[in-house]
Amino acid sequence: MTARTRTYGQFCGLARAMELVGERWALLIVRDLVLGPKRYTELQAGLPKIPPSILSARLNEMEEAGVIRRRIRPDLDAGLVYELTEYGSELDHILLDLGLWGARSLSHPGPDDVFTLDAAILSLYTTFQSEAAAGVQVTFEIQYHDSMILHAMVDDGALKVSEGRHSDADLIIRSSQGPALLDVIGGQVTPAEAVIAGKVSIEGDLRDLELFTRLFRLTAAPEPQEGVVLH
Repeated sequence: MTARTRTYGQFCGLARAMELVGERWALLIVRDLVLGPKRYTELQAGLPKIPPSILSARLNEMEEAGVIRRRIRPDLDAGLVYELTEYGSELDHILLDLGLWGARSLSHPGPDDVFTLDAAILSLYTTFQSEAAAGVQVTFEIQYHDSMILHAMVDDGALKVSEGRHSDADLIIRSSQGPALLDVIGGQVTPAEAVIAGKVSIEGDLRDLELFTRLFRLTAAPEPQEGVVLH
C-alpha cells in the first residue's frame, strides 16, 4: 500500500502531513533518522517492538513520499542505509517540539517500555534552554548504565549531544534509569535531594548539577479538568 492510498479526503496541510508521516511507527523512524543515517538492522534495534513487515512498509511509504531515501555507503560492509531527505530533515524542529510536548506527560516507564540511546539524546535537545545557556561553556557526561553513555557540550547557547564518554567533562552524572534524571529536571526533587536519596550520583561539583537543571528543564503538563468548564 503506497503512501497516497490512505487519505483523509481533506485539502489541508496538516491532513497531508498525517498522510505522509502519521501512520503508526512512522514518526519514531524519523526520530531515529534525525540523528543520522541508519541501516535497517540499526532501525530494528532502536525500535525493538516493531514487526519487520511494518518497518519495511513504513520505509517504503516514506521513501515514495520523498521523506527518506536509500543510499549506498561503500565504507560499510552492508552499505545500504536509510536517511532523511532535505524535505524530511525539515521535520527536526517539529519533532523536538512534539517530543517536548509529550514529555510533559511522562511519568514512569512500564516494565516493558524501552529507553533507547536515540531517545536519550533527543530528550536533551528537547529540554535544552538555549536562553539560559547564553555565555555558558560546560560539558556534561551522562551515564544511564554501562552500555548507554552520552555527553552534552554547551557552548554559548548552542548544544551538541553525542554518544560516548568525554575525557574532559565538567560533571559526570550517573542515573540508573531515565525517570530519576527526569524528576530532577522536572523539579520534583532538587539536585541536592536527588544526590542524597541516591537517585543520581555525580563526579564533580553539585553546583554544576544545579546548572544542568537550569540548562535542561521540563515543566509538567496541567492536570486534566473533570466535567464541563464554566466561564
